[in-house]
Amino acid sequence: MKTAVMAFSGGMDSTSLLLRLLREGSKVYTIAFNYGQKHVIELERAQMNIDYLSSNGHHVTHKVVDLSSLMSMFTGSLTSSEDIPKGHYEEEQMKSTVVPNRNAIFSSIIYGYALSLSKELNTKVSVSLGVHSGDHAIYPDCRPEFYKSLNLAFELGNWDSDNVDLNLPYVDGNKESILLDAIESCAKLNLNFDTVFANTNTSYEPDENGRSSGKTGSDIERILAFNAIGKKDPVMYQQEWSEVLSHALSIQAEYMDKIYREKLTEIQYQVTRNSATERAFTGLYDKHFEDGDYHCICCGHLLFESTGKYNSGCGWPAFHTENINAEISRIEDHSHGMLRIEVKCSKCDAHLGHVFEDGPLEYGGERYCINSAALEFRECD
Repeated sequence: MKTAVMAFSGGMDSTSLLLRLLREGSKVYTIAFNYGQKHVIELERAQMNIDYLSSNGHHVTHKVVDLSSLMSMFTGSLTSSEDIPKGHYEEEQMKSTVVPNRNAIFSSIIYGYALSLSKELNTKVSVSLGVHSGDHAIYPDCRPEFYKSLNLAFELGNWDSDNVDLNLPYVDGNKESILLDAIESCAKLNLNFDTVFANTNTSYEPDENGRSSGKTGSDIERILAFNAIGKKDPVMYQQEWSEVLSHALSIQAEYMDKIYREKLTEIQYQVTRNSATERAFTGLYDKHFEDGDYHCICCGHLLFESTGKYNSGCGWPAFHTENINAEISRIEDHSHGMLRIEVKCSKCDAHLGHVFEDGPLEYGGERYCINSAALEFRECD
């Protein structure tokens, strides 16, 4: 049996990681940290899931380390009188939630515990952490290069470090992929997904009853992730789910609009975000027939391959077939007194163009009439 030590905050990511380790058959030792955080209720939620797991035959050795006195010296809105910022998770003001050197301190304690367990149990131990790519933009101490450097320092500074390895299974993932992993774990462990995640806290600003505000960056990110996998978040919010979801979606739309305005040219923005149409025969890819792939200009999602492109003479790039994994959305369009089928990117809702039933019969008879401004071409390697 593998042995793993992990930080268990009681939040969504660490809870999913704990489930994953149990699913993989590991003997798990968890550490929660009281560092004076305003959302200290997360420690109660962590214990609730430890108890729930135990009642279902999954025993976890859990410890709580009190660092509140030490870390009261540190700045950051999570541990001081400074207000918790509202808005999108990746906006600049969210950097106030960074607690200096927090993960370095936590990791040092976890690594020391892992070394001690390795000696005590005469076994190799994995230090497992739930950091993921979505955290990297805000938290420099969640980046993989940080942990790679930190782990090297730990190896150099300790005897028997070859008995401890670093495990970051979510480092290239996001909140959505983490939740999907948790669903798989719950199914294998015979646990109720909603019960587990009702016993978590992600909000930086829960009320006195432990209900999430739905307004902080961490709330927004969580709400959007549950919505992306088609689930209602079972945790308690201060408002109804429909209200917190509507708010999160509006914050996401506002944030992404800023990103698109910075990233796209005027014609690209008008086409993809406002459903405009570029003038016929003016687009970059109308008569373009090089080998490669055509991606969404907004999010990079693969839409078409050059093998599916043909010269229809319509004045816009024409494709008879979309990429097998594109899953392009189709919507009835009644504008201009006509009934047409609009096509949009399934990942970011970017307007691409329309699809008509006058394409090559040998490929199914459809013609995707796509704006060049909605596309990014990438040559084949």
